[in-house]
Amino acid sequence: MTAERDPALESLLRHLKQSRGFDFTGYKRSSLTRRLTKRMTELKDVDGFAGYQDYLEVHPEEFAPLFNTVLINVTSFFRDRDAWDFLARVTVPEIIAGKMAGEPIRVCSVGCASGEEAYTVAMLFAEALGDRDFRARVKIYATDVDNDALATARHAAYGAKALEAVPELLREKYFDPAPGKQFTIRPDLRRAVIFGRHDLIQDAPISRLDLLVCRNTLMYFNAETQARILARFHFALADRGFLFLGSSEMLLSQSDLYSIVDLKSRIFAKAAKSTVRDRLVALSQAQAGDSDAGTAVGRQMRLRELAFDVTPLAQFVVDVNGQLVLASRQARQAFGIGGTDIGKPLQDLEISFRPVELRSLIQKAYAERIPVTLNGVTRVAGDGSTTHFDVQVTPLAENGGRTLGVAIMFTDVTRPQQLQDTLQRAKEELENTNEELQSTNEELETTNEELQSTNEELETTNEELQSTNEELETMNEELQATNEELETTNDELQVRTEENHRTTMFLQSVLSALQMGVAVLDQRLEVRSWNAMAEELWGLRAEEVHGQSIFNLDIGLPLDPLRAGLKAALARDPAAETSTVLEAVNRRGKAIRCRVGYRRFSLAGGEPGVILVMEALP
Repeated sequence: MTAERDPALESLLRHLKQSRGFDFTGYKRSSLTRRLTKRMTELKDVDGFAGYQDYLEVHPEEFAPLFNTVLINVTSFFRDRDAWDFLARVTVPEIIAGKMAGEPIRVCSVGCASGEEAYTVAMLFAEALGDRDFRARVKIYATDVDNDALATARHAAYGAKALEAVPELLREKYFDPAPGKQFTIRPDLRRAVIFGRHDLIQDAPISRLDLLVCRNTLMYFNAETQARILARFHFALADRGFLFLGSSEMLLSQSDLYSIVDLKSRIFAKAAKSTVRDRLVALSQAQAGDSDAGTAVGRQMRLRELAFDVTPLAQFVVDVNGQLVLASRQARQAFGIGGTDIGKPLQDLEISFRPVELRSLIQKAYAERIPVTLNGVTRVAGDGSTTHFDVQVTPLAENGGRTLGVAIMFTDVTRPQQLQDTLQRAKEELENTNEELQSTNEELETTNEELQSTNEELETTNEELQSTNEELETMNEELQATNEELETTNDELQVRTEENHRTTMFLQSVLSALQMGVAVLDQRLEVRSWNAMAEELWGLRAEEVHGQSIFNLDIGLPLDPLRAGLKAALARDPAAETSTVLEAVNRRGKAIRCRVGYRRFSLAGGEPGVILVMEALP
């Protein structure tokens, strides 16, 4: 068993398909292994693919970060500018010239991610046709498997950095400013683009396309899946349609399906095909080297072709293993079938038993090998309305007689004639579909596969590095903005500090100029300021007394009357002032008479304090 077919990895991929409807089995195993390992490393407590599958079953919220890791949505406007210039200069005019006046033009952008390439195509056709013809004729379908990316694309809002690659004239013409330094696509251009979820591996392509854009998407798939997707693209294109690929995608193994228009720009034209029988023989030969895979692919494709031979109002296709393979749009809307239900066992879905037990009808159809019909089935909707159906279960068999599955049809019997007309038209279209779909995988020549595989791996790594670089640039811009805010705050603090320093120096100068000793005391009678005359009078420097209680200082004033005067000053009205003459001893030990004045004041914050004024009398 090779690393590319690790059974634990294959089991995990089947679990993702059955539980969430994402089919990664066609992706390159080397790329999947690298990305899944990266995600498991981030979780730290997950060991191996089997452990990660167990983790997903317990933590369903993990699916979102997992898909974000596997599906790298890296895109931009006018990416690979030279290729877009060729498309605008040569291909778009050729598409328009091949159409009659007023004839619709159909374009599809698959793997559109956040929508930049779809809107780029819209701008090119709007420039070529003019606004009026563009609105009337052009319809652009943009698809992706990632619902979050599609939500971003539908919003159609982009930052200034995303618009750097858009030529200035187009930027001014097709973008409108929006709040939050954003720019939105002009409304008429936005309405021309229809976004929807589409899985290249599982879902049928949109048909009759004049241009199909699929850039740097195929490189995520293995060679077999690429060939199958390219064959579907061939069917989806109109007879004179064009295919626009990315720089890493060469189409080497599909040379009979497409002709080269410009290899450097990766633009190809649809080539005519041979008969249906020849295409079936080529498909059988191409799959002969891998009998199991070839049989599964052929059976799956044949099942899809036969399912479309019947045209109900609402239809389901179930394979022989009991799994739901297809559900029409009408069926999904009528019975609440979601995209994640495709691939699940029918018995796990409500439709299997309501409004009718389908499993017994399916078994009967298998046993009798003829359509089984049950008339007059009644269904009551949530709003109380009642609908009556005829249910028909039709076995789907190959020409050799082997049964592949069943098609289940719900027919509204109140509109039989309308259903008959719809059935006839759909049969004609699906006969064409049957012929075209049988052309898949005709040529699987593997010339230069190793070189191509290496080139695609490098392109994938480059995409990942580009995504990481964009994240780092965003972080750097945020850090730079924070640094600028801190610098502004620091400048303001420095200005305030300088102002406080000047104020302090001014007050010190005033106190020093007084010819009396001055001490500023706080509510606890601790020294806050001590002027030069106080130093001269008592022989204590300002730094020796700062923060000390006035009663703990070795000065010649008697403490009791001093304490009484200070407490009286703190208790009085802020405007009150008192003074007294005390017998004291100066710093030289000489007895002196000292007039002591007390004045109450308020410090910052409303805390009371006392200004103590001391003057030696002659």
